[in-house]
Amino acid sequence: MSAFRWPVRALAVAGAVVLAVTLLPAVSSSQEPGPIHAGNTYGWYRSDLWRQEFKGAKPAFWHKHGRGTVRTQHGMLTLNTTRRGSVSATLAKPGHRTGRWEIRLRSRRYETRHANYRVVTELIPAGTREQHCGARNIALENYRLGSDRAKFYIHTLPNNSFRAFKGRNLANDRWHTFAVEVTRNHISWFVDARVVRTERRQAALSGVPLTVRFTMKAVPGKVMNQSRMQMDWMRYWTTDTPNTRSIRAPRTDRSTFGKAC
Repeated sequence: MSAFRWPVRALAVAGAVVLAVTLLPAVSSSQEPGPIHAGNTYGWYRSDLWRQEFKGAKPAFWHKHGRGTVRTQHGMLTLNTTRRGSVSATLAKPGHRTGRWEIRLRSRRYETRHANYRVVTELIPAGTREQHCGARNIALENYRLGSDRAKFYIHTLPNNSFRAFKGRNLANDRWHTFAVEVTRNHISWFVDARVVRTERRQAALSGVPLTVRFTMKAVPGKVMNQSRMQMDWMRYWTTDTPNTRSIRAPRTDRSTFGKAC
């Protein structure tokens, strides 16, 4: 009986497959899995990581304030509003003076007859530190439902404000990632895995330990459209490894923060 022989075409295909597999780059065990975001685009996954995937019951260190509900739902942290007042969830853990924070976020409004909520994620002074009416906050994003533009800002004492905007499709249930990198010499803002602004002026660098706060912000005294914001995940990395891509970007626009106290 003659020996079985692979057809020439089959041998060529098999050889090509083996060659392709051989030439694939090795994947580090620290490589951040999943969709593209700033964490894997800029190599942050090489640093120490603290992550929230929001599976199971809501951890006790997420503190709810205001009207509405805060709960985990289908692997997401969900803030549901009422028709009046704001609701927020604050990460009650020791803050960090430097770091890289990133979230994956979507939002939805259930009606359009009334005033629209703002969807806000901020880094705020951690613990019992003075808040100064928001005068030391850094925004990952701040946008009004129904709009198509997200706002970034850095507030520092006594009343400094450094701001920027980014156009995006912010319609119901559109996922986006927002990130901020805070170091001793700069603050950078990232939207959907791209650096948008890098601010290096000393007046923008407060050095205060920061933690995360999610807020559905109401217009005081107004009837609001019932809405929600949902975070699929939240991550914090240290800054002990450099970015693997350039973070060169325009600086922010400087103005004053009139609500400082």
